[in-house]
Amino acid sequence: MKLRIFAVFLVVFSLYQNMALAGTNQTTPAGNAVLIDVNTDTILLDKKSSEQMPTSSMSKVMTMYMVFDGLKNGTLKLTDKFLVSEKAWKKGGSKMFVQLGKRIKLEDLIKGVIVQSGNDATIVIAEGISGDEDVFARLMTERAKEIGMKNSNFTNASGWPDKNHYSTAKDLAVLAYRMIKDFPEYYHYYSMKEFTYNKINQPNRNLLLYKNIGVDGLKTGHTEIGGYGMISSAKRDGRRLILVVNGLSSEKERAAESSRLLEWGFRNFKNMTLFKKGEHIEEIDTWLGMKSTVSIVPAKDINMLIPIDKKKDIKVTIEYETPIAAPIKKGDVLGKLKILIPEVGIKEFDLVAGEDVLSLGFVKKTLTKMKHFALERL
Repeated sequence: MKLRIFAVFLVVFSLYQNMALAGTNQTTPAGNAVLIDVNTDTILLDKKSSEQMPTSSMSKVMTMYMVFDGLKNGTLKLTDKFLVSEKAWKKGGSKMFVQLGKRIKLEDLIKGVIVQSGNDATIVIAEGISGDEDVFARLMTERAKEIGMKNSNFTNASGWPDKNHYSTAKDLAVLAYRMIKDFPEYYHYYSMKEFTYNKINQPNRNLLLYKNIGVDGLKTGHTEIGGYGMISSAKRDGRRLILVVNGLSSEKERAAESSRLLEWGFRNFKNMTLFKKGEHIEEIDTWLGMKSTVSIVPAKDINMLIPIDKKKDIKVTIEYETPIAAPIKKGDVLGKLKILIPEVGIKEFDLVAGEDVLSLGFVKKTLTKMKHFALERL
C-alpha cells in the first residue's frame, strides 16, 4: 500500500455527522442546546442535546409539520374550516382567542399557532384533522419517528406539560431542518412578526425576527418546568444555521443567548470546498492495462467547515494499493482520502478511477507477464 501526505495550512472541523466539534470551548447557560451548520451537517455546539426534555410550545412545530404535510399531499386546503370545541375554547396558556362554536379557516389557525402560539388553535387543528387530540398526538409521534426524531413522544398538540410528552434538542433540530427542507412553500409563516385575530393583535414571541441577523423562524416555548426555549434558524451568505436552546431563565436571556450563539456560529466558521468532485489527485500504476496509470479523483465534493481564528495544520493522506489490475471502470473505488483534523479525528472519503482502463489483449498480456517473471528471476 502506498501512502501520500499533504500539509494544508487550515484547521478543518467538519463533516462529522452527529459529532460536536472538539476544541471550540464554547459554553452556554442553556440546560440543553445544539447548534448545527446545515450545509456541512456539522454540530458546532452540543450540550446534552440527546437528553429528554420538556418541549413546551416548541412542540407546535411538529403540529405544523402535520398540517403542512396534509396541505402538500392534498388532504388539507388552506381554506378548510375547523370547528372550535369547548375543549379548545377553554384551553389556558397562550391563546389565539378563538370563539366557541365558530368555524375558523385553516390558514388563520396556522398563523394563530405560529405567531400567537395559541394552545386553543392547536386543539382546533388536532380535532379538525383527527377528531380527537389524543389521536392526533399519536400520529405526531409516529410521523416524528419517520422523519428521524428517534427520542420524542407527544401526548398533545400544544406542548402542554405532561411527563410523557418530551423531545430532545437534537430531535427538534432535525424537525426544524425537515420543516425547512420539506415545506419551503409554507415556511414563510415562521417569519410573520404579528397577527390579528378576533380584533386582538399579538406579536411573534421570537424576538430574533426583529433583529437584522438573518433569522427567519421558528418557534419559542416556555413552561415552569422546562424554562425558556427556542428553535431558531438563520441564513446568511448562503449558510444556514439551526439552533435549539432550552432551560433558560427568561425571555430576555433566551433571545440574547440565541442571538449570541448564532452570531458566533456565523462569524467564526467558514464553509470551504477542499477538493472538487473529479479533481485530479494522483496517478497510480495499473497492471496489465492498456494504460500504465490511472487517475484517482474524489467521488464527490469535499466540503469542510473552517474555524476562521485557527491556523494549525491539517493533514490529507492518500491511501491506495498499487498496481491496480485492469480492467478498471470509471468510478471504481481505488483508494481513500483521509483528512486528519486536530483534536477531532480522521474523516475518510472515497477516491475513484477518473477514467476507464481496458485490459491488454491476450498476446500483450502474456508477454507482459513473461517479462515480469523474467525480471523477478534476475
